[in-house]
Amino acid sequence: MNVSCLSRPGIISAISTHLSDRNCDIIESAQFVDHDGEHFFLRMAFNAPETIRSDAVLLEDLQPVATRFGMTLTVRDARRLPKILIMVSKFGHCLNDLLYRHSIGALPVDIVGVVSNHDDFKSLVESHGIRFHHLPVSSGTKLEQENRLMEIVETNDVELVVLARYMQVLSQDLCTRMAGRIINIHHSFLPSFKGAKPYHQAYKRGVKLIGATAHYVTDDLDEGPIIEQEVARVDHSMSPDDLVAIGRDVESVVLARAIRLHIEARVMLHNHRAIVLR
Repeated sequence: MNVSCLSRPGIISAISTHLSDRNCDIIESAQFVDHDGEHFFLRMAFNAPETIRSDAVLLEDLQPVATRFGMTLTVRDARRLPKILIMVSKFGHCLNDLLYRHSIGALPVDIVGVVSNHDDFKSLVESHGIRFHHLPVSSGTKLEQENRLMEIVETNDVELVVLARYMQVLSQDLCTRMAGRIINIHHSFLPSFKGAKPYHQAYKRGVKLIGATAHYVTDDLDEGPIIEQEVARVDHSMSPDDLVAIGRDVESVVLARAIRLHIEARVMLHNHRAIVLR
């Protein structure tokens, strides 16, 4: 369960008492009040008795508490595997990492499909028993491709779209429709090294740290709320190809972490920030 509202006394007490009265056993709780002391965020995990048959029933039952405190409140059954759709272009390291994690049970999601504007990874995806959708993009087909993409999302009840190095800019309309439901990954050199071969640009400038950023997609390119980041130290002895290899590893790890944080409902959006309750 996730809660956000204006901060005031009694919020945690009201929720925990409500759950206790219904024989729910709280097993994890984390909260945060922003530094202005105005906004309160809570993530609470609990076991519910069989008499509470669904998260929708519990959510409805919690409405008096939500109304009392003016809460934005969501409840999700953690036993249900979230449905995700992966999008990729020609760089497959993040895709391959996610498919492997999924195959060994380390990424507890239902991957309903992989969409790509190229067909390079068709055999890889299908070898995992996952449907591959080839949706080429050109200036004349972009709208048609996005309409088809939304059909896939809606038909499969997709909860999260993952851009695993998908190298096409999504339209403002699509970003708005899917706000808070698309995660992107990119290197952390932005805005310093834009365009082609950023690791080669960074090598020429003698960077000492390289990293990756996972964030929610908005219509401000690469400027959405940041979920997770990581860095790796490098030095002058490394070649541009070494930096690329290290960067790919960091990107893969950071994207997997961000997805995990999202599907475990540990991320809450507030203005332009992502509040992550670990």
